[in-house]
Amino acid sequence: MSTIQSISPVDGSVYAERPVADAEQVTALFARSKLAQHAWAQLSVAERCTYCTAAVDAMVAMTDRIAEELVWQMGRPISQGAGEVRGLEERARYMISVAEESLCPVDPGEKPGFARKISKEPLGVIMTIAPWNFPFMTALNSVIPALLAGNAVVLKHAANTLLVAERIQDAFDQAGLPEGVFQHIVLDHDATSELIGSGNVDMVCFTGSVGGGKAMEKAAAGQFIPLGLELGGKDPAYVRADANLPYTIENLADGAFFNSGQSCCSIERIYVHESIHDELVAGLAAAGQAYVLGNPLDAATNLGPMIKPAAADFVRQQIADAVAAGAQAHVDTSQFELDQPGSAYMAPQVLSNVTHEMSVMTDESFGPVVGVIKVASDEEAIALMNDSEFGLTAGIWTEDLAAAERIAPQLETGTVFMNRCDYLDPALAWTGVKDTGRGCSLSTLGFDALTRPKSFHFKTSTD
Repeated sequence: MSTIQSISPVDGSVYAERPVADAEQVTALFARSKLAQHAWAQLSVAERCTYCTAAVDAMVAMTDRIAEELVWQMGRPISQGAGEVRGLEERARYMISVAEESLCPVDPGEKPGFARKISKEPLGVIMTIAPWNFPFMTALNSVIPALLAGNAVVLKHAANTLLVAERIQDAFDQAGLPEGVFQHIVLDHDATSELIGSGNVDMVCFTGSVGGGKAMEKAAAGQFIPLGLELGGKDPAYVRADANLPYTIENLADGAFFNSGQSCCSIERIYVHESIHDELVAGLAAAGQAYVLGNPLDAATNLGPMIKPAAADFVRQQIADAVAAGAQAHVDTSQFELDQPGSAYMAPQVLSNVTHEMSVMTDESFGPVVGVIKVASDEEAIALMNDSEFGLTAGIWTEDLAAAERIAPQLETGTVFMNRCDYLDPALAWTGVKDTGRGCSLSTLGFDALTRPKSFHFKTSTD
């Protein structure tokens, strides 16, 4: 019997281990899902909202347990664990609040002699494949709206965060959700690909790497099922000369270094007007130097380990290659004793004199490093921000709203921020362009991807 292990980045120990589902178990699980989905879809949206609200309440009640388990599974400091729960609660409760309005039939208008409408029908059984970096929030981005829309859901979580799927299952069980409507499963990559191509899945919602997204498309070939793909980013920031610099520095440091930079929408590259370049770099370096890298169980720690040593070493190599090519590193990493080659613990770093010839400015780092380039104009900044294979978010720091409104439409991203970053407003569509993927989650528009339209065209008069 094969198993999946969750290796803790805190100390390299095996924190959890679960058996991989065999073919017979997979078949039985999806049979339960299909059977349960038919009855679930017959409930009113209001009834489905009641179940989902109770599940969210149950997860909120688990906050302390969730925070501690996240420390061991993915290294997030204990002081920040509750933020994950606040984020999932905000998103889930918003989607619940707009579900009835969003899922009501569309009225195309009156036409004498006819009764017409377009309903929004559930797709069936949706498979969510969730990542480890924000493991509750990213999973529930699709799980809650999919259930609200009348679908059944099967969740496969990342190996690092096996227990997250179990906590979500616990919450739905406590809410009394009918058996089979939400289930979780443990699979390896090959079994996951085989399942997607088996005909048992009616949609896949995947968050992960570009390579993972391509694997999803390959596995689903010929099935004619929709794919929701969020595949990461190399998100840029532009700091105009009129920006509130102290606020901007604090905002950008948090956007670049929170969660050890392991966020799809973290700030990974900064373009700053040449008149304030040196001051911004110095401020970011000072902010990075002040982080406390240490045991994430210690309340004083605000920077824990990256997910695994290999991930940290990849970022270290990006930095080393950039410095060898002429970049300047501004954070003294010798002051961070735990930051050593082969360790998952990594200090923040700020680089200047970087170019787009360097991997650290073009390839997703997913770590606590940010490069800074000086620019002379809005036009130069826009061109550099768009010079990327990714397009998830971009941020503009300025006191000039009109300037931001002029720049934002020219940026090739799914979201444009002004004076903030690294945040999902659940009332707004979460989407991307280019290699960031395709599809949309959250907002009222998020339900469209999880349903199909069905038209009713009734002639009421035969005179």
